[in-house]
Amino acid sequence: MTAARYCSLTQAPAPAFAPGLAAERRAALAGGRRMWVNGTVLHYCFLDGEADGSVIPVPGTGQTRWVPWAGAEEQRDVVRECFREWQELGIGVRFTEVDDRSEAELRIGFQWGDGSWSAVGREALRCGAHDRTTNFGWDLTAPGERATALHQIGHLLGMLHEHQSPHAGLHWDDEAVYAELAGPPHHWSRDRAHHTVLRTLDPDEANGAVWDPQSIMQFAVPPGLVLEPEQYRGGVHPPGTLSPADKEFVLRWYPPPDPPRPSALVPFRSAPLGLGPGDQADFRIDPPETRDYTVGTFGDGDTVVVLFEERDGEPRYLAGRDDGGTPDNASIAARLVKGRRYYVRVRLYSAWGSGGTAVMCW
Repeated sequence: MTAARYCSLTQAPAPAFAPGLAAERRAALAGGRRMWVNGTVLHYCFLDGEADGSVIPVPGTGQTRWVPWAGAEEQRDVVRECFREWQELGIGVRFTEVDDRSEAELRIGFQWGDGSWSAVGREALRCGAHDRTTNFGWDLTAPGERATALHQIGHLLGMLHEHQSPHAGLHWDDEAVYAELAGPPHHWSRDRAHHTVLRTLDPDEANGAVWDPQSIMQFAVPPGLVLEPEQYRGGVHPPGTLSPADKEFVLRWYPPPDPPRPSALVPFRSAPLGLGPGDQADFRIDPPETRDYTVGTFGDGDTVVVLFEERDGEPRYLAGRDDGGTPDNASIAARLVKGRRYYVRVRLYSAWGSGGTAVMCW
């Protein structure tokens, strides 16, 4: 049996879609609801303050102890290098390290023994301001463990586990999987093992239309856990690097930024979107006066709308709204300040009515 360590991805609540939602709308939402809008700058920080940690039980004593989330500099360096590797693909999402957690959408801890896990894509925004969005639970400098950091960043970009793809066609020996993961170093329950390994994703959730056994999101599987296909009875052995399909996935969702400046969104003047499914439109707002504004969409479409404020030359996330799967339109209320610049990014999941869609600031 192997001592391989697996990502213990947390289980996110299933989206609550309206009853009777058309299949094409559900499919578009399943594939896109976890993804960031392109052009987002994701700020990350390493948690190391005195209050950054967890109270955990001491087995067999009835007592607890405090475990800090701080990580050694050599551990942080591995994570920094892996952020750079994803960034250097030329994707339209950027990563910037900050010291202030209040400025960070991504907050990284190193609690040994708590497993390695991450929020998936925009789920990170639902984590509390003092909570981790990512944890590394073992030594990233050990041989082969750099892949753990690449894997967790893949989750942060919206990728799911590749071995759970419906296109994999893997026939597991379920009881062998449960037994393997019930022992050290995981000690997982059957529910956790099922959620993280055996559960099959919906086709619209999968990272790609075919299974990629070389993906950084594919677990290394030891012999004896897969019954079929026969060639994988000896295990699945991904190289621990970004595969061509991994790169294609992120570049499809986050293409390199388009050099032209975003169109101006003038108060009380609607701007037609003219988007196809998965497309995005970007706008800038230069407020003529300081006051409370509302930015919102109109029309029969499922959209996500995100508002950013430009600070020190880069967009900072202010607020976002997602109307996917509802009869409503997304709107954001915010106080905009004259002399500052703001950006509005709108991505369309799908248009489900006969009319067009538009965005307006008022």
